[in-house]
Amino acid sequence: MLLIRRVFILLLLPVLGLAQTDNGFVTGSVSELEESGSLIPLVGANVYWLGTTNGIATDENGRFSIEKTTGSQKLVISYVGYLSDTLDVAGQSNLEIQLKPESTLEEVEISYRQNSTTIDYARVNKMETMGEKELLKAACCNLSESFETSPSVDVSFTDAVTGTHQIRMLGLTGPYIQINRENMPGVRGISSLYGLTYIPGTWVESIQLNKGAGSVINGYESIAGQINVNLRNPASMDKLYANVYANEGGRLEANLNLKKDVGSKWGTALLLHGKSNSIKNDRNKDGFLDMPVGNQMIALNRWELYSSKMRIQFGLKGTFIDNLGGQTSFQPEQDRGTTNAWGARIKTERLEAWSKTGFVSSDKPYQSIGLQLSGVIHNQSSYFGLRNYDAQQSSFYGNVIYQSIIGTTNHKYKVGANLQLDSYEERLDLTDYDRKELVPGVFIEYTYSLLDKFGLVAGARLDHHNLFGLFFTPRLHLRYAVTKGLVLRASAGKGYRTANILSENNGLLASSRQFIIEGNGSNKPYGLNQESAWNYGLNITQSFTLDYRDGSISIDLYRTDFENQVVVDLDQSAQAVYFYNLNGQSWANSFQAQFDYEVIKRLDVRLAYRWYDVNTTYKVGLLEKPLLSKHRAFLNLAYQTRNHWKFDYTLNWQGEKRVPSTETNPVEYRVNERSPAYALMNAQVTKVWREKIEVYAGVENVLNYTQKNPILANDAPFSPYFDSTLIWGPIFGRNIYLGLRYKIR
Repeated sequence: MLLIRRVFILLLLPVLGLAQTDNGFVTGSVSELEESGSLIPLVGANVYWLGTTNGIATDENGRFSIEKTTGSQKLVISYVGYLSDTLDVAGQSNLEIQLKPESTLEEVEISYRQNSTTIDYARVNKMETMGEKELLKAACCNLSESFETSPSVDVSFTDAVTGTHQIRMLGLTGPYIQINRENMPGVRGISSLYGLTYIPGTWVESIQLNKGAGSVINGYESIAGQINVNLRNPASMDKLYANVYANEGGRLEANLNLKKDVGSKWGTALLLHGKSNSIKNDRNKDGFLDMPVGNQMIALNRWELYSSKMRIQFGLKGTFIDNLGGQTSFQPEQDRGTTNAWGARIKTERLEAWSKTGFVSSDKPYQSIGLQLSGVIHNQSSYFGLRNYDAQQSSFYGNVIYQSIIGTTNHKYKVGANLQLDSYEERLDLTDYDRKELVPGVFIEYTYSLLDKFGLVAGARLDHHNLFGLFFTPRLHLRYAVTKGLVLRASAGKGYRTANILSENNGLLASSRQFIIEGNGSNKPYGLNQESAWNYGLNITQSFTLDYRDGSISIDLYRTDFENQVVVDLDQSAQAVYFYNLNGQSWANSFQAQFDYEVIKRLDVRLAYRWYDVNTTYKVGLLEKPLLSKHRAFLNLAYQTRNHWKFDYTLNWQGEKRVPSTETNPVEYRVNERSPAYALMNAQVTKVWREKIEVYAGVENVLNYTQKNPILANDAPFSPYFDSTLIWGPIFGRNIYLGLRYKIR
């Protein structure tokens, strides 16, 4: 606890840091100056380049960010009931605009609705941005629970003991998704499995989802896609935001976000989170806790410089988690290391620091240079029955980026270099797996745009890994606007990663399976090769307006082809898990169709269907990926009344899944080879008073559907047949929750 006290004291101290800036845009705010002298933000004001159709609307804070164009240097700002204004913005990048009401108009009522999830039609790559409105449709206690209303991401449990959520995108699990925090490494390495729980939902300002190949600027590790999380920052967050949450399972949470301006140039934010699970639940009467008990404390302090030419951000974050699961009779002080009762405990201490700095040229606003730095110290001590797993990770990341143009702003480029340094110390029982990875790299990315019709982003990077040698990463994105509302996109690219087989498959320790690593005896991590894969994608997005209401249809088609993969084999034997290099084919095909529309005023409907075809060559032959549904259907309804009641409903249907073979077990410890299809329903009601107080109540798993007997050999947890990892459905059942939010803007 001494380390944790020091961490939380350090959170209150300033740290030297640096941040990246974006110079290809003009940013600013649009407001009205009242007679009292106060400024009122204008939400939904139109901002567009004179003589073009390139424009956007201001957000809920009256702010905007519009990409510069070669077609015009004059910006038009208009708003119903106000006099329009036209500005020459040559050489300017940050504007404060005040509109005057029309003299003939005494009263104006403005109605503006912002979509909860948006797609930027001007971007070359398709990016889905989930805003606060989307995140508040569910309890969203941490990042792993933030995707319940998104059909693009699947969420499931890794096992029936630790209560850990894992996500999938394009049919591949979380480690194949590059998860960043504000475009810097976030969840990776030892935190690959549990890291999503280290980011409280109330801290999240927005989430960007990018399927397939990502930008080379962010590294080489993206294979299935990228998830970027933007946390609340002093420039845009509320002065105070408090949230308390409780559910019938005994989970209690409290969150407090505070912001303060320090002088006229600096702002700071303090984000605090605490969670406690103290009630032991065993609803299915199998002798095991349905969810672990324990405590969690997370705190973050960040600083930001307010400046148009120079931007500085830096921050420090500390995490402490202690969870205990297993049999209800397990007492850690008495039973650990014995066969009296089976228990599992995971303790995590994690410290993160980061900084970002960016400079924009005063006479050439299209030129900038940015520096990103981050560091992590992560310690995990854990045991699962009679097995022990301890892991430490120390990481450093540095990235310098220079941006400019070639002739005109139609031709932009970014060049840079980065360094990733990781030191791992792992011990599984009496076996050590230590390694150091040093990866310097350089990259270049070129962007071409032709008005608003065509866009291209081509990138390449060259990295040298001290254990795997030199490797090349190409990426390409294309965009073509067939009509104003119909956009076609295509992407292709390669990705690489080091498989952290112990931390990424930590949930398998909640079984009696032996870990058998069939490496090649080299000095490579675990004696296994580096994973590499090609990803190809095609996207069609059609926006439309029907009966004065907006809607969109989106179709995604992606394929991932592995050249090298570390295979996790649960089928050779039900008493072991094998890790070995791929010898044959492995691919993941993904198709998704999504329909969004406001069917009646203030009632938004989201319909989606998703199909996966994921196969890997195992020692026993080519098999479908286990515990993954081929088919998924999705429905989300969101309705808001004029008197500030909000109603949200989500239906998630999943088809059958292949279950790993249990033929080597005795008959009484075997399970069916296919799981049944099932449907999950979640619902939530929220009442808002004066935009300050929100009370919300909801029900997860309304139909109380659960997987029967999720733990194999629960009556003999120290036998070779014990297994809590064959999870294809929900474990806990119906869960009612209640919460309160309070904010001061």
